[in-house]
Order: sequence, then C-alpha cells, then structure tokens
Amino acid sequence: MQVIKDFFKSLYIRDRFFYISLGIIMCFIISFIFPKLFYVSKLLLLVFCTFTLLDIFILYLAKTGISATRQLPDKFSNGDENDIFLRMENYYTFPISVRIIDEIPEQFQVRDFSIEKKIKASSVIDLKYKLRPTERGEYIFGKLNVYVQSVLGLVARRFYFDNEAMVPTYPAFLQLKKYDLLAIGNNLTMYGIKKIRRIGHTMEFEQIKEYVIGDDLRTINWKATAKQRHLMVNQYQDEKSQPVYSVIDKGRMMKMPFNELSLLDYAINATLVMSNVVLKKQDKAGMFTFSKKVENTVIAEKRSSQMNLILESLYNVSTDFYESDYGRLYGHIKQTLKHRSLLLLYTNFETMDGLNRQLPYLKGISKSHLLVVVFFKNTELDELIHSEATTIQEAYDKVIAEKFSFEKRLIVNELKKYGIHSILTTPENLTINAINKYLEMKARGLV
Repeated sequence: MQVIKDFFKSLYIRDRFFYISLGIIMCFIISFIFPKLFYVSKLLLLVFCTFTLLDIFILYLAKTGISATRQLPDKFSNGDENDIFLRMENYYTFPISVRIIDEIPEQFQVRDFSIEKKIKASSVIDLKYKLRPTERGEYIFGKLNVYVQSVLGLVARRFYFDNEAMVPTYPAFLQLKKYDLLAIGNNLTMYGIKKIRRIGHTMEFEQIKEYVIGDDLRTINWKATAKQRHLMVNQYQDEKSQPVYSVIDKGRMMKMPFNELSLLDYAINATLVMSNVVLKKQDKAGMFTFSKKVENTVIAEKRSSQMNLILESLYNVSTDFYESDYGRLYGHIKQTLKHRSLLLLYTNFETMDGLNRQLPYLKGISKSHLLVVVFFKNTELDELIHSEATTIQEAYDKVIAEKFSFEKRLIVNELKKYGIHSILTTPENLTINAINKYLEMKARGLV
C-alpha cells in the first residue's frame, strides 16, 4: 500500500496531457455529427492511453532517476546578492526536462520560484541562482523538489531531496573585500567619490637625532641644535593604534526603510566595513549601540579576533522603537572612554528641533573626543523636489519637501559651528563616505 501511495504522490499530470485530452473529447463530440469520426476518435484515445502508460513506465523504470544537491554558503551577507549552487545528475539513458522548485526561506516571500532546464542523457549540470536578504537572522531552507519529464511530456515524476538547512544572515561582510585594498592605499578615488586631502604631518614624535642630508628642514629642533652646536632634527613615526568607535543609534528613527533595508541595517553594514578598514590602517576598532541604554559594547582593540567580535555583536542588533537617550550615551562615553577617540555616530535628524534637543550632549562629547555625526538624506524628498508640480496640492508638497531638505543642510552648518564634524549622505553611499571621512581625518592628523 505504501508503494502505491508513494507512486501517486510522485505522479503529476502535465499540461500537454490535458490539451490532448481536450482535443480527443472534441473529436468524440464532433463524431455525433459525423459518425465516421467516432472510430478515429477511439483510435486516438487508444494511442493516447498507450503513450501515457509508456511515459509513466520509462519515468519509473529507474528507481533513482536523478539526484540533486544544494550548496549553501556558511552565512549570508545582508543586503548583498548571495550565490546558491545546485548540482543535478541525470541517471536516465535519455534526455529529460526538469523543473526545479526550491523551498527558499519565507523571509524572501517568493511564491513562484522555479528553474526549468534540459539535461542530456547520463550527464551532470551545475546551476546557480541568487538571493538578496534584507534582514539579519536565521533563514531556513526546505526541500529541493525536482519534477522530471521525458520527451513525451505527458506526465512528470517528482523527486524531492531532504536538504533542509539553516543559514544565518550577518551584516554585509561581502563588502569587506570590495574596500580592503582601496583603503590600504587611500585610493578610493577609483570610485569617483572625492579626492582625499593630505595636510601636515600625520606622525607622532619618536626621537631627536643628528641631521643628515635629505632630512626635512622643517623638522629641525633649534633648541637641541643650540645645545649640541650642530643641526639636530626631530624624528617622527606614523601615528598608529588610535581608538575608533562606531556608535549606532538603534532608536525608532533608524527604522526608516530605504531600498528594502532599514537605516539601521545600512549603519550596521558600514560599521563592519569601517572596522575592517580601521584595523588595516593599524588603528583600534570598537563599537557600541544605544537607545534607552548602551549595549553591544566591543572595546576598541587591534587583535586578530576583533572582526569576529564585532561581527557577532552586530548580528543581533535591532531597533527597539524607543526615543534615543543621548544623555545616557554622554554619561557612558564620559565614564568608559578615557582616551581621546574618533567616534562615528550613526543616527538621523529630520529637523533642527530634533538636533537642538540633543546638541548639548553632542557638544559635551566633542570636547573630549573627535565626533563625527553621520545622518541621512531623505531621497524620497529629493525626488519630490525635482518632480513637476501640476496642482496646488503638489506645489504645496514641494514647498514642504524643500523646507525639510533645507533643514538637513542647516543641521550640518549648526554642527560645524560648534566644531562637530558631520556626514550628510544617502543610504547607498554611506559606507564609502564614512571611509573617506576617516581617511581624510587621518591624513590631516586629526586621528
């Protein structure tokens, strides 16, 4: 009984079967008008039944007609295209057509996923498709279903493979390789973003030594020269191991979506890439998040396991929909960060009133640390501003949009007035702009 049940579970009728059946039925109907057509209709029915049974027989003749495997990465990169590989092996001695339906995770909400391919007799093919996750967490894959049909194409046999697996989705680690070599050489102009200015000496004092031909005359130490009665110069070494912290606001303002990702996810992805660049530049990378309280703290260090610590800390970060407490953030920084550090604060301000409420805390932080406030342009407002208004309501909406856009620029000027650096960027350019700002500050000797 189980064999019969499994047989009917795996047997599927194809569209061609129904089309031919409909044609034969029409022949029988017409035979009421033309009786001689009745015998032709019976012959067609007999041939059709014979070919259907033959199709079933050749599909079920082999116990294992096909094998399929799915190769998944160890983890997905959030917001990036991730490759999924399939391998199909045909054990039949004739060419077949397959329809592959992979039970991909429910987070993608794809209801019509399928791949159709033809496979030659006794051969192997490799297939690939891409998935782009837009939220972190666990993604569970179900069965891999393969529907096989012969050249006749009347019926199909279903094979399924228990390749159920879970793949965690982490922040966009695939972007690390993209910026790795570029950051080492300060060569981000390949992306056409902006030119990095080098100003002054990016060095710290090491020792005083006797002048030799070729030394920079600007480094002559005149006091030491007077004492030794011959030229002495200061020797410097590159500044290294400066603490750089990524501070992520995970309040309700960071839940705003853009291109299927939230602003928080863009900040998390930028933090991961920035931490990698910081470590490559021989500085110390750290991070923490805040909302009602400060969490996910990773102390700035330069050890080999630092990237793994940051990656694991970013994996579980999510918005809590509270109003962010900048007073608590100020207290935490005052208490825990004893050395002057570069703080990249990923947040979002929509109005001047929103900034003014938090400005005293930002000014307090900037007194002891080098603070860079990173916030976002509203790209939908820009689209509305540049659209053509055809009604009074649309004109009114454009004026309001221009007001909000102007306030963003006012926020930049207000922060600059108090010596606070800022980055106003679109979400998709956040990572490259943050890296450029860090390298610029390092070239100017601010870090």
